[in-house]
Amino acid sequence: MPEDEQGGRVFFSNTGRSMEVEDEIELTSVGIDIGSSTSHLAFSKIVLERLDTRYIVVERTLLHQSDVLLTPYSADDTIDAVALGAFIRAQYAAAGLTPEQIDTGALILTGVAVRRSNARAIGDLFSAESGRFVVVSAGDGLETTLAAFGSGAVARSGRGGGARVLNIDIGGGTSKLALCQGGAIAHISAIDIGARVVAVDSQRRVIRLEEAGRHFARQIGLTLEIGETLTTGDAERLAAAMADHLFAALQGGDLPPDLVALHRLPPLPAGPRPDVVAVSGGVAEYFYAETTEDFGDLGLPLARAIRARIEGWGARIEQPDQGIRATVVGASQYTVQVSGSTIFVRPIGLLPLRNLPVIKPDLPFDQTIDADAVAAAVRLALTRLDLQDGHSPVAICYRWRGSATYHRLDAFCRGITEGLADVLAQGHPLVLVAEGDIGGLVGLHCHETLGVQRLVSIDGIGLEEFDFIDIGAILATSGAVPVVIKSLVFPTQGLGRSALERA
Repeated sequence: MPEDEQGGRVFFSNTGRSMEVEDEIELTSVGIDIGSSTSHLAFSKIVLERLDTRYIVVERTLLHQSDVLLTPYSADDTIDAVALGAFIRAQYAAAGLTPEQIDTGALILTGVAVRRSNARAIGDLFSAESGRFVVVSAGDGLETTLAAFGSGAVARSGRGGGARVLNIDIGGGTSKLALCQGGAIAHISAIDIGARVVAVDSQRRVIRLEEAGRHFARQIGLTLEIGETLTTGDAERLAAAMADHLFAALQGGDLPPDLVALHRLPPLPAGPRPDVVAVSGGVAEYFYAETTEDFGDLGLPLARAIRARIEGWGARIEQPDQGIRATVVGASQYTVQVSGSTIFVRPIGLLPLRNLPVIKPDLPFDQTIDADAVAAAVRLALTRLDLQDGHSPVAICYRWRGSATYHRLDAFCRGITEGLADVLAQGHPLVLVAEGDIGGLVGLHCHETLGVQRLVSIDGIGLEEFDFIDIGAILATSGAVPVVIKSLVFPTQGLGRSALERA
């Protein structure tokens, strides 16, 4: 391999900061969640300490938690970016911070907000303001996963006793179901049931009406249109119908066609009743009787109706670690690792790459590697994080196991490229990150045997899903490839990466 394609071993994160001489780093972070119904922020201080060759979070202090804003919409039913910008600037001021003082952060677009015509423009706008954000449009799969982690359901299922925990995240437009077991998410689903599929003003005139709202209104024999009156009694009947469908969906198994049609992700499979049920999202405020404030939607009657059904089910109801803020990412943590000495980058001008989402498929490293099984595992990981459409480049993290014979190496590389076919077809580079010392060999095989022309293959780095990475340009003086890892840090986490591993 040409010398200029090899890596080095130096720490580097950004201009003017040398990680090599810093044993402790303190960062100021912001998380912004723009949802279909509500938007809010949280500011935090993150303290990282060096652990071998990487930095881990050892302390997270909440500095300021914003008010919860009903997401503003313009007359044409698109998100009002101007109003959102004013709200966010006001919250910066309330926190006593300026954008220039923010080291890192995450902007998450969730729920129906992702489907609004200017969602991407909003993400780009706030990302450009700081240049240090991870920006994620969270589709149904990722939002469900974020909520399960953020509410603490995943961690709870991994504690002693091995309880099966069902997290129900009920927002304004959708409800997300995550069945957690053994510290992992076993199954996820999402359905068009939410508190603000119908919303009214102070005179109870309908001011917002989603298609799901029309559907449930028809089910109870009610015709709804914008400007018409929704009585309190009809709102309760509407919420009861939605609760019936949601309760059926969380039980899983065979469902009637009309209920299947409401699902945004495949229904949960049939199985035993969960041991624990936790509710997060905006409706959790009503579910756990933390507020009775009326926001002109179905939140209160929906919460009461679904609670009554769950109480009769027999599963134990527990309070989540986070309710309405479960999907708010309180911070992003910068960690830095050094690439191994055997890397492959072609062409050199491909770098730098920024904000690559990481997938970590469960790869079958059997004695004989099955390329089809590798491809299937990659496609499953892409789907889990809503990356299956191929619009975004991704980085695959893997831990090689076993010998590196030609046949095993060839099957692995073919499976990876087949699994990423939709991503590569859109011109994105192949980006591989190995935990062991094999990056150069894998990269060389992909390039010379499989003909991949645009690829980065590095090693000596450990990543997890929910990480985003920046891979800097090769430094002329040392040949090093700086790798900055931005990990989503949930408010419920303990200390550092070890907390993720325990979860």
